[in-house]
Amino acid sequence: MKLDIQISVEDEGWPDEPALAAMAQKVLETAAEFLAEKEEQPFPKMPAEVSLVFTNDAEIKEINAEWRGKDKPTNVLSFPAFPLEPGGMPGPMLGDIVVARETVEREAVDLDKSFSDHLTHLLVHGFLHLFGYDHMEKDEAEEMEALETRILAVLGLSDPYAGQDPIV
Repeated sequence: MKLDIQISVEDEGWPDEPALAAMAQKVLETAAEFLAEKEEQPFPKMPAEVSLVFTNDAEIKEINAEWRGKDKPTNVLSFPAFPLEPGGMPGPMLGDIVVARETVEREAVDLDKSFSDHLTHLLVHGFLHLFGYDHMEKDEAEEMEALETRILAVLGLSDPYAGQDPIV
């Protein structure tokens, strides 16, 4: 499953762009293949485009305040190009995923995970939001977290939610 991934690195502390691009390609294409094969998620014939912005806490705080009314930094934000329900046909542009470096670093330390493993999880999480998955209600959270866990297992990572109640 090929994706057209556009990357913008807007903070000095991130790994170099080629490394981020390679990681993102592997993670998101694995997630796309999983959705297509296991969840029968349709995809456009041409590679669908995803935009990734690797930024910092200050920038994501502004975005979070403007778009979600939450005046605080967060780890990842997703902006689908078009409203989509899980299983619906996406357009050629899937949407944007924005990730904040400092929050990812802090959370990785708090979770006793590597930065790379936590970033992988957040990329999968953000990608699922582009397909209409959400975690606002307990049943939605359970479905989304189960998908994340299964995709991360394909990538060789353990269950990030083990021993936790679904995050709503």
